[in-house]
Amino acid sequence: MTLLVPFDGAALSTTALRRATEFATFRGEQLVVLTVVPDDPEYARERDWLDPEDTFDVGVIERKLRQRVRDLAPDADFRCELIENVEPVASEATDVARRIREVAGEVDASVVFVGSENAGRVTNPLSSVGSPVADTPQYDVYIARRRDE
Repeated sequence: MTLLVPFDGAALSTTALRRATEFATFRGEQLVVLTVVPDDPEYARERDWLDPEDTFDVGVIERKLRQRVRDLAPDADFRCELIENVEPVASEATDVARRIREVAGEVDASVVFVGSENAGRVTNPLSSVGSPVADTPQYDVYIARRRDE
């Protein structure tokens, strides 16, 4: 079985990665960590992947996040994928959630560990990928809503 963790470096995705690492160790399962990078410099800056003066470079973002994942979960497989906005009507969150669901299918994920304050609530902000990922019935979902201290 494979566990999948969408990871953007935020506190809740870090908590989700820690929980998934514990679960993977306990169950002896493969852990895949996925970072999805929209082709949008502003999106990257909002997530502190780039400094304001930095040029958009997926390679730089990938190296930074790969190192953070390696520090937290040295045995995890790391994937970083660039998505271009092929749906002009869709938001980046929609595109990111779609890619997470696709990768979950590709790796045959049994559980997806999501860090989200909003997944599963009655109202969901447009910027959250948690709810669309949690709505997919092909895998179980663990939602980290509290940050580790």
